[in-house]
Amino acid sequence: QCLTGEEIFSLHGIPNDSHVSNSAFSTICPAVLQQLIFHPCDHQEDFVDTSKPHSLQVWGFGFLAVTIINLASLLGLILTPLLKKSYFPKVLTYFVGLAIGTLFSNAIFQLIPEAFGFDPKVDNYTEKAVAVFGGFYILFFVERILKVILKIYNQTGHNDYENGEQNNSQDKTTPPKPLSSSNGGTCYANSAVIENNGNLGFDSISVVSAQEEATQGSLCKCLKGRPLSKIGTVAWMVTLSDAVHNFIDGLAIGASFTLSLFQGLSTSIAILCEEFPHELGDFVILLNAGMSTRQALFFNFLSACSCYIGMAFGILVGNNFAPNIIFAIAGGMFLYISLADM
Repeated sequence: QCLTGEEIFSLHGIPNDSHVSNSAFSTICPAVLQQLIFHPCDHQEDFVDTSKPHSLQVWGFGFLAVTIINLASLLGLILTPLLKKSYFPKVLTYFVGLAIGTLFSNAIFQLIPEAFGFDPKVDNYTEKAVAVFGGFYILFFVERILKVILKIYNQTGHNDYENGEQNNSQDKTTPPKPLSSSNGGTCYANSAVIENNGNLGFDSISVVSAQEEATQGSLCKCLKGRPLSKIGTVAWMVTLSDAVHNFIDGLAIGASFTLSLFQGLSTSIAILCEEFPHELGDFVILLNAGMSTRQALFFNFLSACSCYIGMAFGILVGNNFAPNIIFAIAGGMFLYISLADM
């Protein structure tokens, strides 16, 4: 064990500011000789240096994890036949729940405590993190119970009001069918919002006349789809925000792998569980904004590639500086994505 001079004196009950007598010297002499002969402090430094993963391991495992996560952006191609199935919203809901649990727990139990410099073996913060975790879900269950009680109360005395609500919601969630006008125009859905019941609610409809469709052949088209100028604005907002989000995910992965392979693996699994339903949701929105399947897959994958840039930046920053600020930012974003977006 590596001991300082003060620690040697303290272990033998000798005050640091006292005069060392012959008997006291003979008492501490074996401990001093042990430090001089075996050099335990040198071995401790070597152990700390070798505990961190090698640079090649960090880059290799980080690149592999980001590649696996980015493959989630291409899962829309496999699940395209299931989009029109009646059970697809229920399946997507289970993956959303998985994403919320993994992101929230990873932020509370790992990223945020790591940002404050806590060590789970020394600071014993796990019990307090469990209390924070439970505090959110206690209020969640209380809110659910109150909604059930209020729903029962409304059913007993406000049936007419509820019927009107249901009719309005059914009108909103029913996808409009493509219409053909007298001059041959075609209606396209601009944007879609996933409601609480899993149905798609269409906000607005844009009408493209027959003359405009004829001129589309001369406009710039991408991947055999609609012209980029005719695609809804919501598609570009989703693509841009997804690129920023994936960059932060890459930062968290890169910084985590610089500390330990286990922490990097834990963060990667949490991000993978979140990316699967997130990319599926983005894919559905891009399709309903007017993109073709190829366009939606291309732009979804293009925004996912920003994760590589974030990973490289996170590894470089994590190797040269303390990555605590990255963990703090990633933890805050994980909380927002899980509790607000997802």
